[in-house]
Amino acid sequence: MTQETHPLLHGFAPPLKTESDFINIVRGEGCLVWDDQDNKYIDSMANLWLCQIGHGRTEVIEAVTKQMKTLEAYNIFDPFTNEPAAKLAEMVAERSPHPEGRVFLSCSGSEAVDTALKLARLYQQLRGENEKQIIVRRTNGYHGTNFGGTSAQGIAPNREGWGDLVPHFIEVPNNDLEATATIFANHGNQIAAMIVEPIQGAGGVHPPVDGYLEGLRKLCDDNGALLIFDEVVCGFGRTGKWFGAQHFGVSPDLMTFAKGVTSGYLPLSGVIVSRKVCDIFEEPDFILRTGYTYSGHPTSCAAGIANLELIESESLVDRASHVGNQIRTGLESLQADGLIESWRGTGAVYAVEITQDPIKTRNEILSNGVILRAIANALAICPPLTISDAEIGQVIDTMAEVLK
Repeated sequence: MTQETHPLLHGFAPPLKTESDFINIVRGEGCLVWDDQDNKYIDSMANLWLCQIGHGRTEVIEAVTKQMKTLEAYNIFDPFTNEPAAKLAEMVAERSPHPEGRVFLSCSGSEAVDTALKLARLYQQLRGENEKQIIVRRTNGYHGTNFGGTSAQGIAPNREGWGDLVPHFIEVPNNDLEATATIFANHGNQIAAMIVEPIQGAGGVHPPVDGYLEGLRKLCDDNGALLIFDEVVCGFGRTGKWFGAQHFGVSPDLMTFAKGVTSGYLPLSGVIVSRKVCDIFEEPDFILRTGYTYSGHPTSCAAGIANLELIESESLVDRASHVGNQIRTGLESLQADGLIESWRGTGAVYAVEITQDPIKTRNEILSNGVILRAIANALAICPPLTISDAEIGQVIDTMAEVLK
């Protein structure tokens, strides 16, 4: 360890960057966070695409505290279970397109993705389709950073430098149904599943073109493949529906979720498994040989339950559409003034294309008290669903000042 480096190794950061060069966030309340110099920021990225209810909500804090006082943690491997895990799974399934399905719980979006990929392959193996191992991925797709998710990445730099990745992945261009149909025509008897974010997040906030997701659903059905929606960013109200699947009216076979399920108050994720897939697994003597120590962690699940209750009681799923309208109005004015090239998005998640260097621009906006995320040639906006109209106005005004 050199004199300048610190034991904490940050993800997606240069290892030589010194700890004192990072912004030390010490407090959060509502849509605001403060650093250790008492600088205040509007959190226009909802932490990292996830804090739907805003920061410092006592309802979640109290639910977590209460749970920890009775049972902080216990595993749900056979023969054990716990009430918060069972209740949360019920609540998630009820709000999803698969109320008759089941929910596998894990900790991070990356774990959920790897599990979904395994379940898709397992489904085919149990049906005697041993050749079906290929997973089709999309350019710009982001599916976490475990080995399976890294192999499913459509962001090339995130796949590079790790040596050999998981085999049997084929990439298709984003939003290109014709190219995907060609892959299915050539490899249909070997394709286990296709993995898709309803709206691509880290790859640049790309909503699907009209008819695209419906077309994928048909290709998968016609070829006996499963359709996996990675709803880690889209889930829990971000699109104006509980899940992106409902917003776009397309029902996948497996759905990953994380982030918004607890608004980040504690780590929690999972896979929603459709009834069609469950039917294959629910055979006498079959044992599902996968799981995590912290699957169904009762305290995390208590946070999830309280978070979902808040989203419901405050009508935040509907509010996402209002937040989106306010952001769009602001972005249209920035474009009319020639300050941005273009914008795109759905619900309450947007990307703004600019001609300036996105990282330098992001840093300048940050120094003016607004947190955005630089992705490719764009800036992403994904605020808490509780953000006020005045706060959205401040975000747009700050962007305008810096971009001028």
